[in-house]
Amino acid sequence: MVTSPSTPSRGLRTDVRAYSDLRDYAALGDGRTVALVNRGGSVDWFPMPDLDSVPPFAALLDAEDGGRMELAPTADWEMERRYLPGTNVVESVYTTASGRVRVTDSLNSGTAGRLPWAELARRIEGLEGRVPMAWRVRAGTGLGGYSPWVQHATHGPVLRLDRVMMALRGRDIGEIVAGEQHLEGTFETGAGSRHLLALVGTHDEPLNLPDPGEIDARIDRSIAGWRDWTGQVDYQGPYAADVTRSALVLKLLLHSPTGSIAAAATTSLPESLDGGKNWDYRYTWVRDAAYTLDVMIRLGLREEVHAAVAWLLGTIRRGGLEVFYRLNGDRPGERTYADVPGWRGNQPVVTGNRAAGQSQLGIYGDLFSMLRRYVEAGHVLDVDTGRLLAGLADRCCDTWQQRDAGIWELEEERHYTSSKIGCWQALDCAVVLAELGQIPGEVERWRAEQRRIGGWVARHCWSHERQAYTWYAGGAELDASVLQGALCGFDTGDRMSTTIDALRDELGNGPLIHRYSGMPAEEGAFVACSFWLVSALVAVGRGAEAAVLLQDLNEMSNDVGIFAEMIDPATGDFLGNLPQGLSHLSHINAVLAVAGGSRRRGEPGGAGRSPSPGTPAPGRARS
Repeated sequence: MVTSPSTPSRGLRTDVRAYSDLRDYAALGDGRTVALVNRGGSVDWFPMPDLDSVPPFAALLDAEDGGRMELAPTADWEMERRYLPGTNVVESVYTTASGRVRVTDSLNSGTAGRLPWAELARRIEGLEGRVPMAWRVRAGTGLGGYSPWVQHATHGPVLRLDRVMMALRGRDIGEIVAGEQHLEGTFETGAGSRHLLALVGTHDEPLNLPDPGEIDARIDRSIAGWRDWTGQVDYQGPYAADVTRSALVLKLLLHSPTGSIAAAATTSLPESLDGGKNWDYRYTWVRDAAYTLDVMIRLGLREEVHAAVAWLLGTIRRGGLEVFYRLNGDRPGERTYADVPGWRGNQPVVTGNRAAGQSQLGIYGDLFSMLRRYVEAGHVLDVDTGRLLAGLADRCCDTWQQRDAGIWELEEERHYTSSKIGCWQALDCAVVLAELGQIPGEVERWRAEQRRIGGWVARHCWSHERQAYTWYAGGAELDASVLQGALCGFDTGDRMSTTIDALRDELGNGPLIHRYSGMPAEEGAFVACSFWLVSALVAVGRGAEAAVLLQDLNEMSNDVGIFAEMIDPATGDFLGNLPQGLSHLSHINAVLAVAGGSRRRGEPGGAGRSPSPGTPAPGRARS
């Protein structure tokens, strides 16, 4: 376990203006939502019932009125914490001058999987001496939309926020003191004592009030359930514990009611402390879902993969291929803004994302590569899916020449290099799927168009002066997303190798790398890009460099192995939404790349080659 900072904390937070460092958070989950708990024992983020629902606890974005669930010693304390091995259950040990106490935090599951209600359980065990404890549960305003209140019901007080009902279930936690909008109490632990502080909640339905003993037992059941799941993770190589932790984070982001996959658990955490770069990532991006499923297939996981593939294909058939979707499969609505302070006063606090309706050509490659991996793992596509993919391959042939918003979802449409590479990858995978008898279509056309894309990129997106692939055709600026060209086999030769050097020279800062030209002055370094760099180094035959870089990056997670979207290279502080799925899946891919030498996603041939004008880009050898 990792020791907390040397300066002790004192009791519950009394300064409601205080915001925790983003590095302070650990994540709990139950397959439907995610809660964030900080090092001081405060649950500062907890949407209910779903990850993208209104959060009754949102002190993460509104310290004064957002709401939180607090639990900590009232005396000076130091704390060590960890995830229990193989789980998403957090164990924290507090040490005071008078004794020690252990708190185990779990978003519980039931006998047969996810519970039909939310159940946040906190088991408190006295280890040594006597420790005075205090707790407080205060519902927030739902990001400024509602006014919570305490209802005195027949079986005790109920916290209500619009259509959410929450009840406290406790054992040996002292007298419950009810205010107008909060519940609180104090108690004392002794050596061998055992206590329970739990919150159960429902949305737009009656509220179940389980016995505290049942809730306590479900903590152990949840621990066992998580360990049963991690026992299926098929990886025993270097950094196995780190791979398992990142896989567990990805599991937190899978929405079990539908099979969709959230990009991150939060909204509006800033990418820049100067303000303005705040986004909502509680949606399913085709790109992130494809990368996540690719990783899960490589780790030998099957149930989540099939659920997500079936959900995504069904969603596309119903509403067409979009950049991202709501977790229930609907198209995103309009963006709305909450009149609350934001994390440390950084606004806006937003629901929705401006990328809705954008043209992003790279998602063709994401979708096709995912389904190619799915088939090569031993699965079979249905007839309707085969026809759908054949039509999308034909559309890719026609649209790759268009400008788009690119992987970074920018307002200015250009001929972005990584988008063209994504189209190349899509057609490469379409040909493979056709050859495997999984989809019908004009295979020779797909092959020919793939060659045209490779030649076009070689002529228009390569800078002899910079010895690098550029951000977009005809430009001189750089973009780290072109590293995906090495991962999919578009180029694993000298051109990609010198591109890596140019990217590190302009966009690198220590082991970290920024997204594209100009961003070092505007935002933190993008964690996923840094892990892409590891995988690309392996792909071009520079495995020793990759191994050193991976070691450095591994040490940049927080104390419980969580990565956010970005890291400030100057301070090591987290920036952006968290936990971030793209960061963790790229972490796993980087480890697998280093462990496997030249293995890379899609496993195309042509390693060591670079495309040149008028010649096919590298791909599988074909007769």
